[in-house]
Amino acid sequence: MSSYPVTFYVVPMEASHAEDICGWEYRPPYNIYGWLPWEQMQALGIEFGDPQLRTEQYVSVVDEEGDLCGFAQLFPMEGVVRLGIGMRPELCGHGRGHSFMNAIVQAALERYPDREIDLEVLTWNQRAIRTYQKCGFTITDTYERRTPSGDKPFYCMVYNK
Repeated sequence: MSSYPVTFYVVPMEASHAEDICGWEYRPPYNIYGWLPWEQMQALGIEFGDPQLRTEQYVSVVDEEGDLCGFAQLFPMEGVVRLGIGMRPELCGHGRGHSFMNAIVQAALERYPDREIDLEVLTWNQRAIRTYQKCGFTITDTYERRTPSGDKPFYCMVYNK
């Protein structure tokens, strides 16, 4: 993996990207961010396993060569677009989060120019929180949310344009 800065681009999520993402394996404690197997996602018709939802809400983040580096969900809510973000595991922790997040925020601003942008992050995920703060997000709320492993504390972070 090179150490030079990478430019990221947001593109429509293809089914092949979704299948690839389902195979990503994060090291603990980040393994909470893993997905079900692709065949199961498709069979259940959930998240990006649903072709309509994938088209309407999900985007892929690619590098200059078109290689898949991550994804984002742009989830529309009343007056807000909530981001769900995932970076390819082997790219995490190498100082590329700022440019990765900037590409996603710009895509959200283009698609939903009149909405606030926010995201949720587990309170223990300081690596992500630092990146989000560098990109202009501020913690505005703390609450418990159900996860596959029980209720966990989350921050809501809002983007300051």
